[in-house]
Amino acid sequence: MAKTLPFTGSGVAIVTPFDGLKTNYDELGRLIEMHIEKKTDAIIICGTTGEASTMPDEEHLAAIEYTVKKANKRIPVIAGTGSNDTAHAIELTKKAEAIGADGILSVTPYYNKTTQKGLVAHFTAIANAVKIPVILYNVPSRTGMSFAIDTLKELAKVENIVAVKEASGNISYMAKVAAQVPELYIYSGNDDMIVPTLSLGGKGVISVVANILPEETHNICEYYFNGDVAKSRELQLRMLDLINNLFIEVNPVPVKTAMNLLGYNVGNLRMPLIEMDSANLEKLKKSMIDFGMNPA
Repeated sequence: MAKTLPFTGSGVAIVTPFDGLKTNYDELGRLIEMHIEKKTDAIIICGTTGEASTMPDEEHLAAIEYTVKKANKRIPVIAGTGSNDTAHAIELTKKAEAIGADGILSVTPYYNKTTQKGLVAHFTAIANAVKIPVILYNVPSRTGMSFAIDTLKELAKVENIVAVKEASGNISYMAKVAAQVPELYIYSGNDDMIVPTLSLGGKGVISVVANILPEETHNICEYYFNGDVAKSRELQLRMLDLINNLFIEVNPVPVKTAMNLLGYNVGNLRMPLIEMDSANLEKLKKSMIDFGMNPA
């Protein structure tokens, strides 16, 4: 039986606006309304781009709850609840479900890592603690580990493990996942690989660039799903230089900088993240101007 996906299309890995040491909920609310207006297909709150790793649990869960209430079922909300401590991940995941999240995104354990058998045990325990859909997050550049194909096959047997956010940047690996683990849906975790992912049967993207180009990122997916592959590809390629410069420094430094340049009030980064290098900032500004934006 096919698994139920929480969304198809463009899910924005939304930034968390900060005002000094606090979350700026007024601005978060404005961003949510903007994304709904601009056709974003889902909100992913408290992921990597949302700087969740520097948010204490109370603030982390409060941001999820605010987003769920503000979205009010108009758009699915996926909560980032991953941890390298299984018990902590289960706790966050259960609370996200109780708050009303439509699904959760859970990253492979980082730093202490684990074996492939450990990955099966870790994610099975998380998924069994809740009823909502679980999206696995494969991002070896940040965690130092990746899912083996056989591991994904085992995890696909768990009813509510429904998809993988694939951010390895390895299209050959992604093709193997699509071919050998068809029970799991795939979301692109790389904005420069949305169309290639869709071409392998992917169901959308969990996107950074959607923070500043929400409608365009939605359209890449919509054009493809509607059969206009050429138009989808053209838009993907037109956005490519800007996408590349959003990763010229560690995410979310450039995208948060870009948003402030565009007049959004997303505020500061939390250390250890710091302001952009001036030369990189000029490259980012140029790519924004070349795309037709007006950074301040």
